[in-house]
Amino acid sequence: MARPLVAIVGRPNVGKSTFFNQMAGRRIAIVEDTPGVTRDRVYVDCEWQKHKFTLIDTGGIDPKSDDPLLKQMRRQAEIAIETCDVILFFVDGRQGLTSDDEDVADLLRKAGKPVKLVVNKIDNIGMMDNIYDFYQLGMGDPIGISSVNLLNLGDMLEEICSYFPDPEEEADEQGAIQIAVVGKPNAGKSSLVNRILGEDRVMVSDIAGTTRDAIDTRFTDNGEDFVIIDTAGIRRKRAIDAGTLERYSVVRAFSAIDRCDVAILMIDAIEGVTEQDTKIAGYIDEQGKAAIICINKWDIKDKETGTLEKYVKQVREDLKFMAYAPVLFISALTGKRVEKVLDTVRSVYAEACKRITTGVLNDVLADAQAYLQPPSTSGRRLKIYYATQQSACPPTFVIFLNDEKLMRFGYERYLENQFRKAFGFEGTPIRFFFRERNKKED
Repeated sequence: MARPLVAIVGRPNVGKSTFFNQMAGRRIAIVEDTPGVTRDRVYVDCEWQKHKFTLIDTGGIDPKSDDPLLKQMRRQAEIAIETCDVILFFVDGRQGLTSDDEDVADLLRKAGKPVKLVVNKIDNIGMMDNIYDFYQLGMGDPIGISSVNLLNLGDMLEEICSYFPDPEEEADEQGAIQIAVVGKPNAGKSSLVNRILGEDRVMVSDIAGTTRDAIDTRFTDNGEDFVIIDTAGIRRKRAIDAGTLERYSVVRAFSAIDRCDVAILMIDAIEGVTEQDTKIAGYIDEQGKAAIICINKWDIKDKETGTLEKYVKQVREDLKFMAYAPVLFISALTGKRVEKVLDTVRSVYAEACKRITTGVLNDVLADAQAYLQPPSTSGRRLKIYYATQQSACPPTFVIFLNDEKLMRFGYERYLENQFRKAFGFEGTPIRFFFRERNKKED
């Protein structure tokens, strides 16, 4: 299920970015007392009481200004309002109700979205009486908070989450394998989704950007449950117009990668692997997701003897960091070899969930060291004592050694290759964490 989008809106300098930073747990949005500091939308994924949502910070809305920058900021906030699921309407409890607050309230009424009126800068219980003037806005019961002092933030978050689906309903989907279909615009993502589902569940067009949101569809194949997520095409950041809905579409696409079990990266066979494909693949790898590379439109690619082998070699060269991912050549339009996609999804997901017993793991580790001795630096040799698997999805291993500084990148890659040779792990990244054993034990 897609994360709900929660937009923080209000006139300038009411403390929106301060609240956003508290929720983010780090200083993402710039906070100053000068109105108009936040010029663009910023987002962060949050969780409260098992509810997961994406919080959007926006620039202040100044309805009456003709300043070009403030007009652009207003348009950014309007886009946030159009695309979000819930609106947090921030006002200033110290300054009181203003005519600009009333203008923003008029704008929000037209949106037809759930709105929670938040009176910020209520820095102590004695200031709670300041919230009553805001009933004049007719936006329901206001809640007084202090973003700086964290006053009433929990109560406010509970009210926000009341607009979201029940976490138990979301948990029902966790038993299904979540598949995110991602890539550049017009790579054939929606066509593949429709082909897998056997029906036109999502709109398909040759016009890039037809899909504007991440669309979840649950289905069953051979008695097994899946959720497939069709996403908007991800273009280069500098190519995205700040005044369009596309930025939010990209937010949803990256969120789909975050919550999926298996990511299918769609690559246009005619264009080949582009810089943007590499960046999307890099994000998939960073998030530790099982992955499949689908070369689409193979039916219209000019071919000769050895074309497929050369293409695979080039893909491997361009995406060296994702050498573990299987490469499929398909045509979503004609359906050729699409039947292999779900079988491969099952396979790579099983590999990502694989757990190795500590005894077997250390047998392989010992053999690896016997074949290639660990490196030494300045006469001091790396000693690897033992390893254990910490978690799966992706497979994550903790390796205990004498000195982490002695572990070289090349030897780490060697160990990864030995683990893959012994245990498979096709389609999934694997992670190593190194811990130094107590030096007294040496």
